Amino acid sequence: MKQKILIIRFSSIGDIVLTTPILRCIKQQKPDVELHYVTKETFTSILQHNPYVDKLHTFEKDVVEITKELIEENYDLIIDLHHNLRSLRLITSLGKRSYCFNKINFRKFMAVNFKQLRMLPKIHIVERYFETVRSLGVVNDNKGLDHFISKEDEFDITKKFPQLSSPNFIALVVGGSYATKKIPLSKLVEICNSTQKQFIVLGSRDDDAVAQQLKLQCSNVISACGDLSLNQSAYVLKLSECVVTSDTGMMHIASAYRKKIISFWGNTIPEFGMYPYLPGEESEIMEVKGLACRPCSKLGYKGCPKLHFKCMNDIDISQINL
Repeated sequence: MKQKILIIRFSSIGDIVLTTPILRCIKQQKPDVELHYVTKETFTSILQHNPYVDKLHTFEKDVVEITKELIEENYDLIIDLHHNLRSLRLITSLGKRSYCFNKINFRKFMAVNFKQLRMLPKIHIVERYFETVRSLGVVNDNKGLDHFISKEDEFDITKKFPQLSSPNFIALVVGGSYATKKIPLSKLVEICNSTQKQFIVLGSRDDDAVAQQLKLQCSNVISACGDLSLNQSAYVLKLSECVVTSDTGMMHIASAYRKKIISFWGNTIPEFGMYPYLPGEESEIMEVKGLACRPCSKLGYKGCPKLHFKCMNDIDISQINL
């Protein structure tokens, strides 16, 4: 009889993509395991084509919507890679043995509020995910992240964007969960004007206003904001020569495709352990080191608390290698 394991990670895009090495290694190293995953419905597309997930459970607003369904699965083990009150409530309801990820919240609190960066572990979050499953005998295969899309998500990019004159384009991610994580328009203009190569701008419909402003100031910009699904945007990343992005979920999808990544860091810092995960390779990290107010949050804000946004505005664009 197969061992049935449930993975918990409710959100968000990047955090879910960062769990994919765990899925792959469990399934490849423990072939007798039936692997299930529970997440929010809005993130279904990230995992629905993943061959290592035997069954995907989703909910719209609260996991209580499907708790009865999960109880009936009668799991042997739960691996909680989210570890918050909601996931602990679910574990209690299921009443099964569980392993919980250490979110190092106290260390992050000290880093944000007292700038005690030395307290942060000098390893990537993926390595810390593997510490969670160490007792299963599952080890990291160092093959990086996974992201799978369907044939329906692929398209002829030259037909979709007839303005594109070369396959050697750069994907520019302008979206983000928080304003203090986004690359400001002035920097986006500098980036686009630093090369003759074309940029396909990726973001939500809400980001199209920024993309249109960028188009007015740069002749090498094509906006795809709001025109593509998540997996179609991922396909653009896959086809691109290079990806320029801030600390976003798209950055982690780009890592799954082993792209050349130039990442811009505002209020968050790579030391939190969520920089591009590319085992055996390096990416370009653009940040202002030594800024007294940074990091100001482990997540982000609607605007710079100090009103100067130096963590992004002071990044030297001349140092990037496009």
